[in-house]
Amino acid sequence: METWDGDGLDTFLASLAEDFRGREGVRTWHPLCYDLTISAEHHPGGNVQLTWGIGDRAPSEEWQFETNTVHAAGKDMRNLTPDHTFIASVAE
Repeated sequence: METWDGDGLDTFLASLAEDFRGREGVRTWHPLCYDLTISAEHHPGGNVQLTWGIGDRAPSEEWQFETNTVHAAGKDMRNLTPDHTFIASVAE
């Protein structure tokens, strides 16, 4: 995955943590090459479902894989922000 200074991943994840009361619709983040996508949707009960997708780069786009994770809104989402090791290693 190639990024240009993180491509706003830190801002995207921080906004999810700040919207702990919920938000309508799906929000999606991707880097410049679209080889990774993260979509977030708030669900009743204070949970956020993240859909993580990886795929072949355009124009071929021959394959794609997606998986879902569910996180408690607020504190759980803050654990995914860039000051935590996982995201920092991905964003660099």
